Amino acid sequence: MFEQRFTRRAASVVEAAALRCARDGHAEVTAVHLLAALLEEQEGLTAAVLDRSGARQRLASAVARNLGQRPRVEGGGSPRPDRSFAASLAEAEAQRTASGSDYVSTEHLLVALAVAGGQAKDLLEDCELDLESLKGAMDQAGAQAVTSEDPEGSFEALERFGLDLTAEARAGRLDPVIGRDGEIRRAMRIISRRTKNNPVLVGPPGVGKTALAEGIARRIAAGDCPESLAEKRLIALDMGGLLAGAKYRGEFEERLKAVLKEVEASDGSVILFIDELHTIVGA
Repeated sequence: MFEQRFTRRAASVVEAAALRCARDGHAEVTAVHLLAALLEEQEGLTAAVLDRSGARQRLASAVARNLGQRPRVEGGGSPRPDRSFAASLAEAEAQRTASGSDYVSTEHLLVALAVAGGQAKDLLEDCELDLESLKGAMDQAGAQAVTSEDPEGSFEALERFGLDLTAEARAGRLDPVIGRDGEIRRAMRIISRRTKNNPVLVGPPGVGKTALAEGIARRIAAGDCPESLAEKRLIALDMGGLLAGAKYRGEFEERLKAVLKEVEASDGSVILFIDELHTIVGA
């Protein structure tokens, strides 16, 4: 019913709202059921906004109380959408159009509840999550037009699929690299170039290619590096994480593009280390 214009997660949330309503024995699927389903989200922009607001638990408790006070019906057939539910979906479609998105995503559903959600809108406002604060939080978290069916899977991709080696070095979690000073200096010299600055480390397994990257991270963390590399972040890309769970066509490519887009948006402050580079070929 929702696959044509909803992201996978948004369609799943709408279905979860209907299932929650049927499980609780309610006659109508309402905007509050939709809000309850959104509160179960753990990934993506919506989850980030709810977590950073600090109101997720308080809002979840208020939603549970609201739904717990509703009468139960037995043998009444499948629950039907009420006016607030239908109005929220219509508003989500309007939010999709206004944002220039190709799909209705979970953040559109959340904003729609703050506009046309009836009791769900009241619950959000009681937790200081009105329309203005939600949109402000989403803009701050990096809201963009939704152009794929799985935007939640690529949200903050660099943080999800990368390990900041410079942060690990500052925390003392990287071992010293012995006997590779020449190779480290040469790699750093190549990285410091304006062009042709992508060194490829080639060698049999176990010779210390990954250790070389860790050695560069330790040098940057200690300030023992060219000025052009100072304050840079060396991030190791987790290829296993990128590939894991990519069950839909093009999902791995979407994740990789999201990582590269974040690296590009960093304006040169991120150096990306791709271990096992050959695994990308044909992935």
